[in-house]
Parts: sequence; structure tokens; C-alpha cells
Amino acid sequence: MIKNLPYIKSKKLLNIDNNAKTVKGQKKGYKTAILYLAPSTQSGFNVCPLASKGCKKACLYTAGHGAFSNVQQGRINKTRWYIQERNTFIAQLKKEITNHIKNCSNKGFVPCIRLNGTSDISWETTGIMADFPNVQFYDYTKIYKRMKMYVNGQLPSNYHLTYSLNEDNKELAFEVLKMKGNISAVFRKYLPKTYQGYTVINADETDLRFTDDKNVICGLIAKGQAKKDYSGFVLD
Repeated sequence: MIKNLPYIKSKKLLNIDNNAKTVKGQKKGYKTAILYLAPSTQSGFNVCPLASKGCKKACLYTAGHGAFSNVQQGRINKTRWYIQERNTFIAQLKKEITNHIKNCSNKGFVPCIRLNGTSDISWETTGIMADFPNVQFYDYTKIYKRMKMYVNGQLPSNYHLTYSLNEDNKELAFEVLKMKGNISAVFRKYLPKTYQGYTVINADETDLRFTDDKNVICGLIAKGQAKKDYSGFVLD
């Protein structure tokens, strides 16, 4: 039974132009709108089912604007709305995606959507990608079943996934690489050219994971609390 937790419906679900890495993508002609929810169990509901201890500690939930209590509460409201009144949430989300498409068209950008900015929800089950076939959706995930479906061509063709490596799923991450999928990995101080025989690319340059070569490791440099992580989440 779903808990009944209080929330206020947000006037705006998607964030645009407030993420330094996605803004970099505009130089390549893409404009990304991101949905930030309250990660893990911050809202009273778990939207990151496979988050590890290292992942939770290193989460960028409180980075940038996320450090402000009103922003955190807003994300909690969004999450509770999604869980408890999904139909109206999805309706609002579709309205904002439609507006994003129009805005991008007017300004000459290719519209992109990242729905799991700070969550790991199986959005492909909502049918939202089919409603917007000309929009590029992309996300990171730690759910191996989703990733396997993606590399096997069983997810919508306009939805790109990158598998996120952590201290608990390294074996599965390399299974993804064997299947020619991509994984993301956090390195402590610098990015090696290769890791365990696979090419490492600089994933801090842009957030446009769908433009990456196939069968690579998307390397990220540890930031914030991740610099202090020794659980195995951050690679040395």
C-alpha cells in the first residue's frame, strides 16, 4: 500500500540551463531539460532501488542549487507527486516537454530530456518516449535488467542508457561492456586512457551520453563528498 505523504504540486518539473555540464552541450546544438527528484528514500519513497552506500554518499543531490533547503523540499514534493498521483504528474511532464520542444525549435537546438537526474526510475514503462519520438531521452542506471534490455534493443529507440558502476556491481558493469554497452565510472584524481582494457572517455566534457562511441567507459572525476569515498565506488 502506498503511503499518503503531504506534498505541493510543483509549477515546474523540468530544469533547463542550471547544470554546467548540460549547458556545455548547447555548444554542440543540443539543449537538455532535466527532472530532479529526491534521490533514494529522501522523500519517504525509494526512487533509487539499487543505490549503494558509496553512491548515496557521493550523490550530487545537494550540489549547486540542491544545497538550498527550498530546492530540496521542491524535489521531495515532485517525488511524492509522482508516486502518489502519477497521472497528473505525467500530464504536467508531457506539457513541459512539449514546451521544451517548441523552445528548442525557436532557438535552433535539438531537444533532449534526462528524466533521472537524481533518480533511477524505469520511465520506459510510462510510454512517454513513444509520445515524443523525435526527442532524444537519455539516463544513467544501476538496474542491470534495464541496461540489458537497452543493449538488446528492447527499449524505445530514442532512449539511451549508460550503466553506472559502483562498489556493488562491478562484475555486472563489465558484463555490460562485454555486451558492447557503455558504463560510467568515477575516478579519484585523473582519467586513465584505458581501464581493464576498455577505452575511457572524458564524460565531464558534456552530458550528451547518446553521442558517445559504443563500448567505452565514461569517466568522471570524483567531486564533492566522492573525493572522500573509499568504499570502492571511486576507482583509484
